[in-house]
Amino acid sequence: DTGNGEQLYECPMCSLTCTNIQILQEHVDLHLEEHNFSEGGNIRDLELAQRLQTEEDEWQRSEEEKREREEFKKLQRQYGLDNSGGFKQQFLKNMEREVDRGRMQPFEYHKRKADMMESLASGIDDGKTKTSGVIEALCKYYQNENKDVRRVWLSAGVDHFHSSLGDRGWGCGYRNFQMLLSSLLQNSFYNDCLRDTTLIPSIPKIQSMIEDAWREGFDPHGASHFNNKLHGSKAWIGACEIYSLLTSLRIKCQIIDFHKPTGPMGTHPRLFEWILHYYSTDTEGGAKVVCTSKPPIYLQHQGHSRTIVGIEEKKNKSLCLLLFDPGCSSQQMQKLLKQNSDGTGLKLLRKFVGSLKEKQYQIVAVDGVLSSEEKAARCHASQVLTSEKIP
Repeated sequence: DTGNGEQLYECPMCSLTCTNIQILQEHVDLHLEEHNFSEGGNIRDLELAQRLQTEEDEWQRSEEEKREREEFKKLQRQYGLDNSGGFKQQFLKNMEREVDRGRMQPFEYHKRKADMMESLASGIDDGKTKTSGVIEALCKYYQNENKDVRRVWLSAGVDHFHSSLGDRGWGCGYRNFQMLLSSLLQNSFYNDCLRDTTLIPSIPKIQSMIEDAWREGFDPHGASHFNNKLHGSKAWIGACEIYSLLTSLRIKCQIIDFHKPTGPMGTHPRLFEWILHYYSTDTEGGAKVVCTSKPPIYLQHQGHSRTIVGIEEKKNKSLCLLLFDPGCSSQQMQKLLKQNSDGTGLKLLRKFVGSLKEKQYQIVAVDGVLSSEEKAARCHASQVLTSEKIP
């Protein structure tokens, strides 16, 4: 009451005073409409936010699946499992490219194609990437070296093989097997094991030999990774495939897994010590140059493999591996046959402890011949475990 008889009405929601009950009613109705609109708006906003979040989640899942598919295809390409053909197809394709660029004459193309087809038909490597006599040249060099090498141990004779137009980018494992086999074929101790393999096989033939080992039952887990098929592909192989192949030939070998660094700055001194022990065992006397009867060692790390053909012990007691790399060309390796007295060409082979800093290394070392019973036992064991761990 205003005191002059006029009735006032107060809004219960905002304390506004009105002089008319109908005006107050309309005012309160507006409040209620705004409230309902606001509540409805909140619901609609929540629904919209949820829908947008769902769409975002679905998009992210789709993108993740797309990335995974692309990554898988990339890995298939990288490891030669993309059905893009094998040695023969890559060889022909690269030769055609050489002709197109004027680096190869058509008559040379046809000659090399014919040679390649003959090699594939026979299963024998054509020897065009081979360099022989390097170990013998090294032996002569070290006899006269008097600067910083205290002692050196060398493998039995090894031929070097490098990648060709047909296997460039993926063939290192096969080329290292050829190197190892070239040494075993020169050692009469392995004649019985290798009576069916008297010449160095071509890469497609090696692929078929590994498939044969799988069919015998070696490494079913590894075989499944390749869908039990290597021939006609550009598939990379590693230590397990080399182990399976050698063991199927009754060649006694072992995989040693150096699964983490054992020295400062990510180095692997225990790898070097193991190799020194491998070469120096059974050697008598203190000769500076020890030309052993030991086969070379297959060395694997992520993305590449090489062949260890010896080890130096320096006068300061440090160790240095001597490696044959399939990535080195015949022209580079030929220089080692005419080794200068200063030994500069040896930079191609030498790897010090600080040079090998991959996270993990595996080696395959040959150490004898298996009986048929021992082969069968190793075949069974390979189905469970083929790698000895070095702590």
